Amino acid sequence: MYTETDLHLSIKNLAEEDRPREKLLLKGRQALSDAELIALLIGSGTPKMSAITVAQLLLNAANNQLNTLAGFSIKDLKQIQGIGDAKAVTITAALELGRRRKLQETKEKVRITCSKDIYELLSEHLLDLNHEELWIVLLNRGNQVLGTEKVSMGGMTGTVADPKIIFKKALEKNACSIILSHNHPSGNVKPSQADISLTKKVKAAGQFMELPVLDHLIFGNEKYFSFADEGIL
Repeated sequence: MYTETDLHLSIKNLAEEDRPREKLLLKGRQALSDAELIALLIGSGTPKMSAITVAQLLLNAANNQLNTLAGFSIKDLKQIQGIGDAKAVTITAALELGRRRKLQETKEKVRITCSKDIYELLSEHLLDLNHEELWIVLLNRGNQVLGTEKVSMGGMTGTVADPKIIFKKALEKNACSIILSHNHPSGNVKPSQADISLTKKVKAAGQFMELPVLDHLIFGNEKYFSFADEGIL
């Protein structure tokens, strides 16, 4: 078994791409930088670059934001020198495991009190996507969450939402009110004319069916726009 002195000596004698492994053993996972952790995932670099250098190139491409990196496709990852199919798949799998860990966390029945509650509830579904999706939150009379449902999925610039599907799902859950939410892959959270039109249409239908629409959130990159907060619902 290594002593602490042995590990210090081994780190000095190892190639750069192997050092994060020993550093983790010596100091724990928290001591490693993002680049070092990614270097452990990819395992090796190229004849001219260490694994850490390749990892840093990857982070640079994502503006050093792990949330941005999580949105990269296999094709995007392979644009980085030193990243091939196997390494791209490994990185994607690691990021997906992190996302699924969040999904499996035990949650108490959530009560919605403000737009931030909605953002936290749906972040795991609507962040890091390269296409648009529309989700609804279904609430009881106490504004507790009965469920969340994906209503539609589109492309980079839009998705089509059918109010009939929205209210069908709400009635199936015996919801008393609903919240709309969708993402903008561009990161720009300003509502488009189509977003405003959809909100008005669903709100009007909800009033007729006594199923009020409480809010509509647009997700960007770690930010959001709330129709209710802005007073335009």
